[in-house]
Parts: sequence; structure tokens; C-alpha cells
Amino acid sequence: MDRLIDLLPELWAATAETLYVASLALILGGLGGLVLGMALYATRDGSLFPNKVVFGILNVIVNTIRPIPFIILLAAVQPLARSVGIPGIGVTFGIFAITIASLFAISRIVEQNLLTVRPGVIEAARAAGASRSRILFRLVPREALGPLVLGYTFVVVALVDMTAMAGAVAAGGLGEFAIVYGFKQFNPWVTWAAVLIIVVIVQGVQFFGNALARRVLRR
Repeated sequence: MDRLIDLLPELWAATAETLYVASLALILGGLGGLVLGMALYATRDGSLFPNKVVFGILNVIVNTIRPIPFIILLAAVQPLARSVGIPGIGVTFGIFAITIASLFAISRIVEQNLLTVRPGVIEAARAAGASRSRILFRLVPREALGPLVLGYTFVVVALVDMTAMAGAVAAGGLGEFAIVYGFKQFNPWVTWAAVLIIVVIVQGVQFFGNALARRVLRR
């Protein structure tokens, strides 16, 4: 317990680092996943811009990368990171790997949530003279906003988990803190302190996401 008190400054720094890595990965992966998910939705059969070739290529890429366990993906993307000048360990590499993982996970969530928009709504918009582009970029996301908020909430929780796993490659945050000061030094107090903070972060994100989704769905 005394050791944990001594490590409090490092614990708060690790917490801030976890929030930083998760936030930046969410911004980068969230935007990329949104674009990719909308492309999957738009190019599938019967959608606004059906294209079997484009959809088939994107679908195969997403289905190939999305199921890879994150701890394996960390090792798999190291050569790619080094090829663009990013070291194979550290915080920057952690953000790089988490962004890739979140991008493909978010793309599938976006696609599935956009598919919940009723065809009748789209048909009515087409009948009113709305262009396919206007429907894709304005109508469909607005109609699916509630499910999208819940989907992104789930992703944020997963990102926090990924930051903890990224501690295995010295990517900072609470994961590395728990490994270095808790696991390797046989100090359960330190490990459980990191676990408790992660639980608090996850609960806070889930509560905020659920509340925001409820507010959106009431509109």
C-alpha cells in the first residue's frame, strides 16, 4: 500500500496518457471508420451507389483485419509502422495500432447501424427530389444517429481496453503502469488501482453514451 502511495504521481500521469491515447485513436479511427462504413453501406446491392467490385474489395479488407485479436495485431503492424517512420514500441506506435484496429471495427458498426434506416424513409426522400448524395451524407446519418452514438460508445470502451493491452509494447498508460509497477514487482495494490481507474473510465463513458443516445432517440 505504501508503494502505491509513492506511485500516485505516476498513476495520474498514466491515467492522463490512457485518456490521450484513446481520444486521439478515437478521432483518427472514428473519422476513418465513418468514411469506410458509409462506403460499405453505399456500395452494397440495393443501396444508393451499388457497386459489387468496390463493395467486395472493402468487405474483404474489413473481414480480414477486424477479427484479428488486438495483441496479435500489435505485432503484425510493427513493420508497417516502421515503414512510415514510427518506432515499433512506445506511445506513438500504440496510437497507430489502436487507430488501425478501431478504424475497421468502427466501419462495420457504422455500416450495420446505417442499415437500420427504413427503406421507406429513403424512398420518400428520393420521391421528394433529394439527390442520392444528399440522402447519404445528411438524411441517413441523421436517421441512424441514436444507434451510431451507442455504437461509438461501445468502441470507446474497447479503445480503453486496447490501451491497456498496448502496455505490453511500452505504449504508456495504465496498461504499462500495471505491468511495470504491479505485475513485474508483484504488487497487487498497484495492479488493482489501475484496474479500478479503468473501470471508472469505462463506466463514465458508458453512462455518458447511454444518456446521449437516449436524448437523440427522443427527438
